Amino acid sequence: MLVFLAHAGLPIPIPGNFGVTVFFFLSGYLITTLLRLEFDKQQQISFRAFYLRRTLRILPVFYLVLALAWTLTAAGWLGGPRLSPYAMLAQTFHLTNYYVVSHGWWEGLAPGTWVYWSLAVEEHFYLAFPLLYLLLRRRLSSARRQAIVLAALCAVVLLWRCILVFGLGASRDRTYIATDTRIDSILFGCILAVYGNPALDRGRQAGRRWMAIGLPLGIAGLLVSFAIQNQQFQETFRYTLQGVSLVPLFVAAIRYPNRSLFRLLNLGWVRFVGLLSYSLYLVHPTVIFGVQQWVHRSRLLQGLLALALSLLLSIAIYHVVEKPCTRLRKRLSQIGKGPAVAAADLLEESGHEGTPAGRRASGATSGEPAILRRPPAAALS
Repeated sequence: MLVFLAHAGLPIPIPGNFGVTVFFFLSGYLITTLLRLEFDKQQQISFRAFYLRRTLRILPVFYLVLALAWTLTAAGWLGGPRLSPYAMLAQTFHLTNYYVVSHGWWEGLAPGTWVYWSLAVEEHFYLAFPLLYLLLRRRLSSARRQAIVLAALCAVVLLWRCILVFGLGASRDRTYIATDTRIDSILFGCILAVYGNPALDRGRQAGRRWMAIGLPLGIAGLLVSFAIQNQQFQETFRYTLQGVSLVPLFVAAIRYPNRSLFRLLNLGWVRFVGLLSYSLYLVHPTVIFGVQQWVHRSRLLQGLLALALSLLLSIAIYHVVEKPCTRLRKRLSQIGKGPAVAAADLLEESGHEGTPAGRRASGATSGEPAILRRPPAAALS
């Protein structure tokens, strides 16, 4: 919703780029938690099952929305620039972010499909991280050492951003959307999943101390990242500060889902939007662009109409595309896999994890963390 409100062009400052950072952190945390569960039970990771889940979860909706946006643009219904075959190839093969760095946000792209830059970062992460995590588990038995290695990678990315900005005068887009400069936003979530995971490592955080000290520090860190307007800071240290600050927020939200504002994350309609979050993220910028082209009203009315249309499209995609793909994914991934991979599949199925069958398959008991018994849908999508 932060990203949607920012793209809707409302006359108030909305930190949409922070919404993407949360999206990255969440992805790293979820994927690494699933891999950790699998390795803990199987002492191995099934790359076949992992990539099967990722392919059927991401690519059908990815290419459907991309094809619709390109078709509407080619037919002249959306306007926009002349489409480029090079842009189409870049988006098809998950290189949107580097295409934008080279050509700009507008040249050759169907309106709204520029958000595919973040999916490119995600796809690059999915391609490399399972192997890295497997190597960490086999070479380093200590979760603390695994986390240190991942933290060192985050430090290297920060150093690289500083070299680009302070030494080479790189543009804002170069550090904002390129995989080599934003992958640390995902890795911070991976670190939390590896060491001090609030869903698996209950003994690593003192509850009251975490809420009394860690949470306020995390909020303060985010406020500082928003308040500092220096462009060089925003292009370098801001992403690191936000990644570190999100750690206590995630711990508090997962371990204490019924306290303060965190209970909002578990409301039924919020969980339902969590089911739609992926398709909603992909369709909304094209819908906003189309509404602003065809409906000449205030930005507020345009935004409300675009939100309604985006939700309706997302609901349709969820029922027509995502649910059938989920059923297919579950059938195919059952072949030749162990119980831990099956549990990972069930944990990954948004909206089904709260059922008794889902709780039994995930191995959750009354003594396990709340996220394993009743995880927020948004966190599992």
